[in-house]
Order: sequence, then structure tokens, then C-alpha cells
Amino acid sequence: MLEKVFKAYDVRATVPDPLNEEVAYRIGRGTARLLLAQEGLDAVPSEHRKTIVVGRDMRLTSPSMAEALQHGMRTQGADVVDVGLVDTPLVPFAVNHLHCIGGVQTTASHNPAHYNGFKISKLHGKPVGAQTGLVDIQQFAAEVATEGEMRGGYQSLDLWAAYRAHVYQMLGNDLLEGRKRLKVAIDASNGMAGTMVPKLFRDVPGLELIEIHFENDQGVFVHEPNPLVEANLQWTRDAVRAHGCDLGVCFDGDADRCMVVDEAGQIVGCDLVTGWLGGRLLDQAGAGGVVFDLRSSHSTREMIQEHGGTPVRSRVGHVFMKQAMAEHNAVFGGELSGHFYFAENFNADSGAMAFAAVCTALADDGRPMSEIMQGARRYSQSGEINFEVDDKQAAMDRLVSAYPDAAVDRLDGVTLEMQSWWCNVRPSNTEPLLRLNLEADSPEAVAAQLQEVAPLLGTQVDH
Repeated sequence: MLEKVFKAYDVRATVPDPLNEEVAYRIGRGTARLLLAQEGLDAVPSEHRKTIVVGRDMRLTSPSMAEALQHGMRTQGADVVDVGLVDTPLVPFAVNHLHCIGGVQTTASHNPAHYNGFKISKLHGKPVGAQTGLVDIQQFAAEVATEGEMRGGYQSLDLWAAYRAHVYQMLGNDLLEGRKRLKVAIDASNGMAGTMVPKLFRDVPGLELIEIHFENDQGVFVHEPNPLVEANLQWTRDAVRAHGCDLGVCFDGDADRCMVVDEAGQIVGCDLVTGWLGGRLLDQAGAGGVVFDLRSSHSTREMIQEHGGTPVRSRVGHVFMKQAMAEHNAVFGGELSGHFYFAENFNADSGAMAFAAVCTALADDGRPMSEIMQGARRYSQSGEINFEVDDKQAAMDRLVSAYPDAAVDRLDGVTLEMQSWWCNVRPSNTEPLLRLNLEADSPEAVAAQLQEVAPLLGTQVDH
């Protein structure tokens, strides 16, 4: 049963089978064992060397799952700080703010309502994945365990005021004091943005908010809480046009990701947002790196260089992005999936800070978002296209062999660079799929290259 709930980066599965309160209790025991034994605890204040932060999202199963998790932790002698109903980025913030040994958010992110799970972090809010402790937690959880006495303590803390002050590092004074104003449509996707946005942004004088799908106490999603799927952005796009908004933003289920729509309802790619915000933050910092995932447009790299920054390509995934942020003294980072990372946020991602940064940048610039982004759209992109194939490695090898003159790297899957186009092909970790992203000088060139490349990769599928 445990092998069905542990994934590469977190715990996630359907409830009650295979994930239920008994499994959550076991995971709590295993998580506490890992966090209590990690290196570096000597630097933690003595009163917090056993303290783990626990939060939860709005799913109807989250209260019982979080309670069972906490029960398991406390049987191992860990003290629990319960921060309640929060967006996922508040938990690593709390770990750093309170100087604790780690944290867990009870959430299934953008998965349907009958899923749940846990996102686990260790010291400094660093994520725990398969290569950084999740396998150990699974092994600990599999050990036979009788109901133990809860030796650890428990307290409940409201950290919204401290979190607000932290997020407001990215929100400009002109908006905070109402000297500049923006009308913004926000789709909370019936997720945690429906709690986070009112607590942080509803009373900002410079923001007029058009709120969509903010109800999050019924366990129902009007649409899949995944803004990476274009169809899920339709409500945001419609609201922007109907209300004459300056901007639209759609959050995912646990509010750590967001997608941006301009005043005309056109979707703005997260790679272009990364280049734009990265340039602003570089201007403020004077120097540094900006990290972007390797599927990003070459426009992103060019915008970073134009602001004197160092462009840093990264593998896809928050573990790799955060590592690259730390290694390259980066001020900012972004992924196509809508995760945005900030040096001012302990190199972690934050949907709230991304929202604040985008609003501030737009208000400061004064031009419509579409006009700002016009200068960033320098190339044509295919978007991510999936191909079903039994032998993923053989298909990638066929692609490389077909273009002997290409510059090739294998940082994540395989990337081919030709004179007038490039592509990246990445294998799925869980399905017999290859994911293609291709960019060229024009839509016609993209179409032509797709005709050449696609037959090498397998059967094109819609997901």
C-alpha cells in the first residue's frame, strides 16, 4: 500500500484507498524520525530542535489526515506547531520564521478532490524528495508500529500577520498606499488562494480584485485546479475582458503556482514572466543569476542578459530549481509550470510573492501587459506536446541521430540546438510518454520542424 502513495517529490494518492488515516499516522512517524536525525540540528535554537510545522489545505479529508500525521510525529517525540488552513508556501516560510527542523503541508495540490497527500520539507524549508529522504520515510513508515504514546507537544499558531509582512517585500508602496491602482481578476480554483488572497491582498488600497471560485469549503472544484491546462484559464480570461481588468491570475489548488493573463485575455507564458520579473529584480540587486527551466524560450535568456544577469538553465522540478538558485547566487527563478522562486523567500517558490511581484511590475511600468510582453515574444513555440512510446530512450536516440549537426546536451532528457530552431524532449517519470518543446523563428518554421521531429518520437497524444 505504501508504495502506491509515495511519489518522486511528495506523497499523493486517492483517499481512503490507498491513503487513509492509518497510513498518514505511519508517515508522520517516519517523517519525524527523518527530521529528528538530520544533520545540522546543532544550529537550531534548542527550544525548536524537535519542532515540526504542519499545515493543511481545504480538502474535506485534510483535517483528519493532518491530525493523524501529527499523532504519528508526536509518538516519536516531535513537537508540532499547527499553522492551520494555509497555502503551501506558508509552511516553508514558517519553518524558517520559527527556526524549526522541518514542515509538512497536507495537500494534493492540483489533483482532484478525492486525492490528498503530504509535501515534506526539512531544515530551512528544503524539499524532501526521493533522493533527499522520502525513500527513508517510506521505509520507516513500513515498519510494524503499534499505537504509541504521544510524547511530543502541540501548539496552534496563526502566522498570517508575519507571512503578510514577508510577502509584502514584493509589493510596491504605490499599490500599498493606493497611489497606483490595478483591477485584477483572480481565479482561486476553489483552492487555497481562496483563503490566502483575502488574508493578504483584499485590503490593499491599490488593488481592486474580481474574485472567481474563492469558495473552498465544499470539497468541490468547478474546474480542475491546474492552471497549466489552458481550458482551466477560461474563467480568468472571460473575467478580464468582462470587467476591463489590467491583469488576470489563476492559482492552482494549493496556491504555490500561478499563471498570468494580460488585459486582452491572452495567456502570458511563465518563461516570459521569468525573464521580465528577473530583469527587474536584477536591476534592484545590481547583479546575480536568474534560473529558468530548460524548456523556456530563448527570449528568457536574452532578457536576463540584457539586464546584466547570469542566465542559469535548470532541470525541471523544484528540487533542481532550488539547488540551482543556491549554487548560482540567483535573485529569482521560474518554471513553465507556474512555480516562481525568490532569493527573498529562502530560494523557495511562492504564488503569493509572484502575484505581488507581477502586480508591482505592471503598476510601475505603466504600459498594458500586452505591450510589455510584445517585446518578449521574439520566437514561436510549440507548447508541450506528448508522445506515447514504449522505448523512450530509443526514441530520443533516434532524434539525436537524425540531426548529426545539432549541438546536444542531456541535462534533462535531450536538448538539440540547430541554427534556426531548438527542441527539448523529456521522458515522463511515471508514464510511457515523451514531452516535446520546440522553438523556432516563426510559426511556419515550428510547424515544419514538428513534421520532421514528431514521427521520430512516437504517437502524439492529447495529455
